[in-house]
Amino acid sequence: MTASLLVAAVQTFDSRLATLAHLLDMGAAHCAAEGDALLARRLAPDMLPLGTQVAFTCNQPHNFCRWLAGEAPRDLDPALQTLAAARACLDATRAALGAARLDESLLDAPFTLELGNGLFAELSGRQYLDDFLSPNFYFHLVTAYAVLRAAGVPLGKRDYMSHLLPLVRQRSD
Repeated sequence: MTASLLVAAVQTFDSRLATLAHLLDMGAAHCAAEGDALLARRLAPDMLPLGTQVAFTCNQPHNFCRWLAGEAPRDLDPALQTLAAARACLDATRAALGAARLDESLLDAPFTLELGNGLFAELSGRQYLDDFLSPNFYFHLVTAYAVLRAAGVPLGKRDYMSHLLPLVRQRSD
């Protein structure tokens, strides 16, 4: 059962990164006159811009892959200032997921999460995935969606939940 958890994590990260790519494409098309300036949009002055939200969304599966490879987390450059750079970040992260070596024993192994300023948390690998990576991933994905909605991009739940579209069927009765 634990091996399937890692497979599911890879599939989930990958499909939601595909969703984010779709959202960015819709944003770029709707806000074409803005061009790369779209990535500077924010929900509030004290929040990070869309480009950083994309990088931070990618950080979670990126660091998941580093963890699986026995490497320390290392965040991506948060200064994505062009749509091409944002797409390249998404593509590179998805490629890393596709090449990840899935070792289910890591789920039960201890993991030290460095939080900065001398703070850390001792977690199992499962806790790292479930309680740190996944919530952060969705936080930044939803924030990117919200920034695009606030920019007037005509997105809806269907766009955000596009990973379910291959499963949708029409009843024949």
